[in-house]
Amino acid sequence: MIERSIVAGIVWSGDGERILIARRQLEDEHGGLWEFPGGRVEEGERLEEALTRELKEELGITVEVLAPLVRIKHTYPESRIALHAFHCRHISGNPSAIDCADWAWVSISELLSYRFSPPDSRVIPLIKPLERDLQGKTEADHPPERVDLDQKDRGI
Repeated sequence: MIERSIVAGIVWSGDGERILIARRQLEDEHGGLWEFPGGRVEEGERLEEALTRELKEELGITVEVLAPLVRIKHTYPESRIALHAFHCRHISGNPSAIDCADWAWVSISELLSYRFSPPDSRVIPLIKPLERDLQGKTEADHPPERVDLDQKDRGI
């Protein structure tokens, strides 16, 4: 079984009120569903480096990675992933659908009105409005919450 590490950004707007989400391209696995933007970690790459690279490639934005939120393990029929979600702050660049079908800035309460991919949907209940609390704090000030759930993809 193929195993891979995936990073995802909970990208907060500068005012800390909204989160950036991206819609998967139709030809992708779970095409048309929404996700927290990010992607695969390349060999030898740190998680934070992979996330900043992926957000630049996918949406054309620059972020500051603030702190880890969660790691979720998920099993698909042909592969297993470890999704590493991080709180991030949008620094610069206007989002553009470079390597995704669409994007949107949404409030936490609006997240539930979007259909997310299975692993991303498990991140939603863990998101709290932390952006303001995280300003100026280091990762060590906010130890990561870890969730290791082995869940098989049972479809959408």
